[in-house]
This record gives sequence, C-alpha cells and structure tokens, in this order.
Amino acid sequence: MASMQYKIIDSDIFDFDSAESMLSVTRSEESHLIEYLNGEDEIEGTEEGDEAVYDRYIPTDSNIVEEYLRMINETDNDGTVINPKARYIERSGNDNCKIRLDKNIVGLYEPPENFSVVCKGIYRSSFPRIENFEFLKSLKLKSILCLIPEEYPIENKKFNEINGINFFQIGMSGNKEPFVKIKPELVTKAIKILINPENQPILVHCNRGKHRTGCVIGCIRKLQKWSHSMIFDEYRRFAYPKERPLDQTFIEIYKTEEVEEFIMDKGFCIEW
Repeated sequence: MASMQYKIIDSDIFDFDSAESMLSVTRSEESHLIEYLNGEDEIEGTEEGDEAVYDRYIPTDSNIVEEYLRMINETDNDGTVINPKARYIERSGNDNCKIRLDKNIVGLYEPPENFSVVCKGIYRSSFPRIENFEFLKSLKLKSILCLIPEEYPIENKKFNEINGINFFQIGMSGNKEPFVKIKPELVTKAIKILINPENQPILVHCNRGKHRTGCVIGCIRKLQKWSHSMIFDEYRRFAYPKERPLDQTFIEIYKTEEVEEFIMDKGFCIEW
C-alpha cells in the first residue's frame, strides 16, 4: 500500500525543493500522528519537544489537492465543486450502490476545526482545508488573515482567487518556553486588519486555531473590556488540551493603547 506524504515545515530551514523535507507516513504511522495532534499520544525522539511539533502545518494529501484543482478546472469558473473525499456515496442495500456526484452539486458544509464567530464580521478557525471550502463560501468572506509563516497552499490560493477573497499573512511563531515568544507588534498589526470594516467579513486562522489565534482573539477581548477570567476561559476552551500559560501571560500584559488610537484616528464605529 502506498504511503501518504506529509510535509512538515520548519520556516527557518525548510527547502521547498528538498526531498528531505518530506516525511513519509504509513497508515499506522498516520494514525499515530493523528493521535498525537489530538493530544492523545506522544511522538518519541523529538528533540524540539512537544509544542514545536504541534504548531507545524501538515498539508492536505497531494492526491486530494490534485483532484480538487482538476475539478476547479472543470467548472464554469464559478468555484462550485464537490468535496473530493465524497466523490462517491456508498449506499448499502441498493442496486445502485454508487452515486456519482455531479460537479454542480455543492460540496459538504463542514466547518474547519475550532471554527467560531468572534464578533460581528470576524471569524476564527484552524487552517481551512479543501473539505471546508464550501462552508467558507457560505460566509461570503471578504478577507482571510493567516498567522503562520509557511507558504500558503495552492488550493487555498485558488479558493481565494475564485471567490474574490483578499489574503493577508502575518507569520508569527507561537509562544513556547523558554525563548520563543510572539511579538506584540505582530498581534497589533493583526488586530488592525481584523477590526477594519473594509476587510470584513474576515476569517483569522493559524494552524490548529488554538494558540496564535487564541492570543490575537484574547487581545481583541481586552479591547472589548472583557475580564481576564472571561478571556482565559475562552482561550482554554479553544486551546484544550494544549493550553499554554505563556499565552495567557502574553494576553494579560498586552497593551491595547496603539489599537485604541488607531480606531480613533480612523473613525471606526466598531460593533462588538
């Protein structure tokens, strides 16, 4: 059985042309990796530690991407495609057990992991994948803000292009002890993009929708005058079971003055 390919990216050393940057994962290893990412297991022999691996982006399987792009080319440039994973529907107890889904039938409405409404015009989630695209279309997004530094996948770029979605990327490393910390100025820049009515409706995401996204949203909650206990309750709900005390400290000490001045200067009337 052919192995699936996952690309594990380190933004400091990753070479997109290097075969050494590809990690071949067998079916059993794939299951092990999924358990790890869900916090149910550990990957042995990782010198970087648990948190460094957890933040890395794992692209959609290349075969699914190729199928999606092929179907995009088959459409009438309206962006309506089916979910490649659901190309056939199995029905037991029926002579016509396989049904071919026509390309004009809208795909499955499956939200990304950790999807939620932050406030009017702002959404949050994990990294959107192909199976999430039809759901995202229903939001009528004007913009997407990505918080990871890695190159954006071709299928996501194509989705944005077809649907007229503006793309912003502010690459930041997640807070990890002892020396890796999010730069406050990057969070400020992200918040300015998110609260600008010209960019809304907007979706913000990192990889898992937990830590970097959680820090940005936590700082927005400070603008909304939420109490620290309410902010941290929300952060922990999305970050579970990988809550980071350093993230909560970052949110607590983050200064909102620059963003508040930005709102006043622009004359934004923000509806929280």
